[in-house]
Amino acid sequence: MGDLPEFCDFEYIANVARVNAAALGSLALAPAVPQDVKVEIKELTNSTTLEWRANTEPNLAGYKILWRETTAPLWQQSIPAGNATQFTVPKVSKDNFLFGVCAVDEEGNVSPAVYPAPAR
Repeated sequence: MGDLPEFCDFEYIANVARVNAAALGSLALAPAVPQDVKVEIKELTNSTTLEWRANTEPNLAGYKILWRETTAPLWQQSIPAGNATQFTVPKVSKDNFLFGVCAVDEEGNVSPAVYPAPAR
């Protein structure tokens, strides 16, 4: 019954379309996601080391490391990693947090975050 025109809120539908277009535009401008993202698990420490393969975009400014508690729905913390392909987050345990790595270009566009796979 809700799909009949008399039950549709066309102003709301238009706003949803605008949000979707803005999200797609943001993704189109963003650099590619980092590839082969890994979290080192060979040692049990209170710091977390991540590594990834370098992006090839000429206007890449660097990378950003994100993390959140395992029960949190959104990223809670971030730290710039510069233009490196390995970064250690001090005093943040891989046992208590979920991590992600995203690429950032010179205009401030940010790729979606990539969750790391374990690496020994």
